[in-house]
Amino acid sequence: MADNEFGYTRWGMDWVRLAEPLSLTRPEPLLPRARSIARNGGVTLEIEATIVRAHIHRGGQASVTHLEFAPLSRSIADHLPATAVELTDALHESLTGAGHVVAPRLVASDCSCPARNPRCLHFLATCYALARRVDENPWLALDLQGYGRALADEPAPDTPPARWTPLDNLDPAAYFAPPMSATG
Repeated sequence: MADNEFGYTRWGMDWVRLAEPLSLTRPEPLLPRARSIARNGGVTLEIEATIVRAHIHRGGQASVTHLEFAPLSRSIADHLPATAVELTDALHESLTGAGHVVAPRLVASDCSCPARNPRCLHFLATCYALARRVDENPWLALDLQGYGRALADEPAPDTPPARWTPLDNLDPAAYFAPPMSATG
């Protein structure tokens, strides 16, 4: 195992950078506590498509942190080998070398804690817990950014048209209107 327990793969390090961006100019005093919470199993993650909800219980306090991520570019599928079973560090380098941004981009975040700081302790602990999960399964990094869903949304080229029309697609006013006669 590598020296760093969070972000020991390149895929996981992208997620650690959410908590430890290179643009910070001063030390973040909450990082050691956030790592401790994530290390000791204090973060329970619920993942649904590109949305992550984290439940964090610490002492007598409980908080819910909500994170949403921007989708990846669809062109990444052209550079990701169809036979890839495992996402390696070399594959990460080749994707970033081809100009693809595989690092997560946060669209929205919210926490129920009273800190009123976008980079609260719970947000940081959630980032570390996500980094650990991505280190274990790098495909999660792509899934959280909508990679699998984006490919599933594209219809196959040989797919026949749908047999049914969803009711939401019909306009009741136009559907039930009497037909217009040609004479007026």
